[in-house]
Amino acid sequence: MTANDTIRVASAPVNFGIYRSNTTLGPDELLASMADDGYDGTDSGPIGYLGAGPELGDRLARHGLALAGGWVDLRYGDADGFEEDLEKLRRALEWFTSAPVDDPWFAPRPTLACPSNPARFAHPGTPVRPGVPDAMWPAFAARVQRAADACRAAGLEPAFHQHLGTDVETYEEVERLLELTDVGICLDTGHLMLAGGDPFQALSAWAGRITQVHVKDARHDLHAQARADEADLTELVRRGGFCALGEGDLDVLAFARALKNSGYTGWVVVEQDAPATGQDLDTILADQRANRELLRKAGL
Repeated sequence: MTANDTIRVASAPVNFGIYRSNTTLGPDELLASMADDGYDGTDSGPIGYLGAGPELGDRLARHGLALAGGWVDLRYGDADGFEEDLEKLRRALEWFTSAPVDDPWFAPRPTLACPSNPARFAHPGTPVRPGVPDAMWPAFAARVQRAADACRAAGLEPAFHQHLGTDVETYEEVERLLELTDVGICLDTGHLMLAGGDPFQALSAWAGRITQVHVKDARHDLHAQARADEADLTELVRRGGFCALGEGDLDVLAFARALKNSGYTGWVVVEQDAPATGQDLDTILADQRANRELLRKAGL
């Protein structure tokens, strides 16, 4: 592993279409590709995809990679559903804690998130679509706090992920969550941009609360066209709304430099969602190499 003292860069199985289709890469081939490109670690992908217990540790060690974290969504807006989902969180935390860690700053971050909000998923990044009603925010936030506390009880620091198509999309909704909880935030540049936010403003305003960063580029023109066509989030991804780093509207080099100057310590996860159909493995592999090289230019 080639580790930076303060920031390490991970890739993610989502970049290879693991969630959305039957990729031709198995876990070992995928990790080998990441290692060859110079990534320090990986996001988990679906919980268990990389193995568990000794299998997980052995697989990561073979490729010289560490585990950066992974997605766990819970139904914070549904009291009964949330209680059921706590068991899923418990199993995920057992899985995360089975991964070897060489430095506590780079322990896996449980990426807490909401499941899809159907209205928002159908019209991602459309401000008029309702999220959490005002009257529901205290109970919603209290459940987020319970999930965060459960992560800490397991020895891991959580990162709450704002995400298109869910109850927490916008800058203002993250601000509300920050006011009502002490949970850390996963700053995802692409999702925040397409929800109308400014990643540079967020980096400054949320300093000290950012516990993970997802560097994702995005194209406002494709998002605007998707909204005009009433296309859902899956279709936005298929059209390339989240593109290779440097091909969208995020000034990737400037953001990476600002991140270094902010004093952030932890994982930076590169994300570029692969579409459900029309994948080209050679293009995917080339994009992930280029994504890593671009961040190297900024010293990451």
